[in-house]
Amino acid sequence: MHLDPLAIVTAFGLIFLAELPDKTMFASLAMGTRMRPLYVWFGTSSAFIVHVAIAVGAGSLIGLLPGWIVKLVSASLFAFGAFMLLRNGGGDDEEEGGTKTVTGFWPVYSTAFMAVFISEWGDLTQITTANLAASNGTWSTAIGSAAALMSVSALALLAGRFIAKRVPLKTVQRIGGLCMLGLAIWTLVEIFTG
Repeated sequence: MHLDPLAIVTAFGLIFLAELPDKTMFASLAMGTRMRPLYVWFGTSSAFIVHVAIAVGAGSLIGLLPGWIVKLVSASLFAFGAFMLLRNGGGDDEEEGGTKTVTGFWPVYSTAFMAVFISEWGDLTQITTANLAASNGTWSTAIGSAAALMSVSALALLAGRFIAKRVPLKTVQRIGGLCMLGLAIWTLVEIFTG
């Protein structure tokens, strides 16, 4: 196993910048305002690690999946997340500071894992990781890509926690629900325009 520091930094930089405006970053932010952020981070990070392994191990596998099916499932998950956030809407009886945990570790972990795992199929960062692995080495690319994806998720969750402490929970939930609904619509549009 040969690690090239330049390849690690290259993969980190490219993937970090590509993931910043990505829908999964916004989904992490929305989940982090209502669920325990550390649990969400474990779920998203696990999904990212699996995707990096798939991308560097078998980049051609992405092309075998029907894109419209992946996007339809992804849109459904975003719509479900929007429904849950908008339905719960928060109330005056919520704990102050907006840190109330919705569910335990496994439900939050599985929700975060599945949301990212399904929506990242064929994503720009997965394709970029596969391309970098072909030219810069498997392990170096895997380490740099995984670190970048996990860092973006952590930043989104920290931002979500910061927002949740300063904005009423009901408002955060409504905005998060509307963001998730927007992501669901955006993903559906990609089915018909892509």
